[in-house]
Amino acid sequence: MADREGLAIKLVLGDMADLSAFANASFDLIVHPCSNCFVPNVLPVWKEAARVMKPGANLLSGIVSPIVYLFDDQLLEKGEFKVCHRIPYSDLTSLSSEQRQAFRDDDEPFCFGHTLTDQVGGQIDAGLAITGLFEDCWSDWPISEYIPTFIATKATKGK
Repeated sequence: MADREGLAIKLVLGDMADLSAFANASFDLIVHPCSNCFVPNVLPVWKEAARVMKPGANLLSGIVSPIVYLFDDQLLEKGEFKVCHRIPYSDLTSLSSEQRQAFRDDDEPFCFGHTLTDQVGGQIDAGLAITGLFEDCWSDWPISEYIPTFIATKATKGK
């Protein structure tokens, strides 16, 4: 695909924690939706994002609130709030082998819930400044009636 100026948009399949396909200071903007819930360790993601950002560039990131992972999902769907899990959370260690197999059978991805220290503090530790923060809810989750379930950050790389 090309834009009006003839610049090509190149799609690259890869690992968000390994952006070695890109040179340092390559990007003016990174849009990072709530994909951190699919990586067991989010810290390399922030370091790689910061590495490929140009000075003054922005990282717009969506984060699932860690509180979402505290509760038993099946009970939560019934409106029952039972704290069952610790943060950081991992489907690999928090679910039974039967539950993990059900995820595999349904082609569901495994999820990971990270601490705010790793999510927000990790961006800061990677050399970015948090220049914006926003909370929002996913109306389909019963917990959203009580607390925001998503956090969005804007992080800027210094000049």
